[in-house]
Amino acid sequence: MTQLSDTDRLPAGSTVATIGMFDGVHLGHATLIDALNAEARRRGLQSVVVTFAQHPQHVLHGGGLKMLQTLEQRLRAIEQLGPDHLVVLEFTRELAQHDSAAFMRLLRDRYGIVALIVGYNHRFGHNRHETFADYVRLGRQLGIDVIKAPEYLGEYAPVSSTIVRGLIASGKVDDAMRCMNRPYRLEGTVVHGFHNGRGIGFPTANIGLLDPNIILPHNGAYAVMVHVAGRTLQGMVNVGNRPTLNNGTQLSIEVNIFDFDDDIYGQPIALDFIKFLRLEFKLGSIDELRAQLTADRDKSRAILSAMLSPVQTEAEQKAKK
Repeated sequence: MTQLSDTDRLPAGSTVATIGMFDGVHLGHATLIDALNAEARRRGLQSVVVTFAQHPQHVLHGGGLKMLQTLEQRLRAIEQLGPDHLVVLEFTRELAQHDSAAFMRLLRDRYGIVALIVGYNHRFGHNRHETFADYVRLGRQLGIDVIKAPEYLGEYAPVSSTIVRGLIASGKVDDAMRCMNRPYRLEGTVVHGFHNGRGIGFPTANIGLLDPNIILPHNGAYAVMVHVAGRTLQGMVNVGNRPTLNNGTQLSIEVNIFDFDDDIYGQPIALDFIKFLRLEFKLGSIDELRAQLTADRDKSRAILSAMLSPVQTEAEQKAKK
């Protein structure tokens, strides 16, 4: 896949494109990009996914909307779906003034599109009252075939970025994982925290330097897969204020990595959220906290081992061949 910017150009008449924010790159997005790739192959052309570096709401209305992915995460997930090219446009107030005809003309002239695959309920351009029939009519005037992509109708339909954000915000990370076909991931850096965990037998890595525009799961404990120091490990994480240890109101994200005790301060770390364990609540003593964490660890091990068993079995079978 080749990543292009607004200064790059592709030959006239060489591509089929689709447009979207693609936050979360969920199963609905996968259905759309699969349709794009199939249409491009049918025509003997190349496929182009057009997305934006910034969410339009952030540019037009300021902050507030929390994203499911950083730009880098989003681009990696789109790449895995196999388009030939990925165009990342800077969303500006000037670009926002383009109507749909002007935007299609821009794509045709810069990136050589002859067909545009449109999501079944997607709108683009500043006139949000336009219909799919309007896009088809405008496309004919510009020499662009406008084609409606199939709606995702799989087991987890309906799915949208808004739905997935709601699942994450309510702690339903397992449901979000099914909608995205992969776990929800937070990426940050290991920073110094309160250093209380080691004293009770549960050393933790404190996760900091998170993108402030990324949505956080609901406060509570979760079973997670941890990617750090070139390894993938099992663990459990607490998102919240650690009320039993009286650490104040500052939000912390602290992960206990099972069977791991390396010094990883300052290193990048990624957490894949697999399953919600429990809400955060204040316990009466350190002994009660230790007992609760022991139960959380046992439950997490069971959840993660059950999830990993089919994957490990398949890998072992391949290794024997």
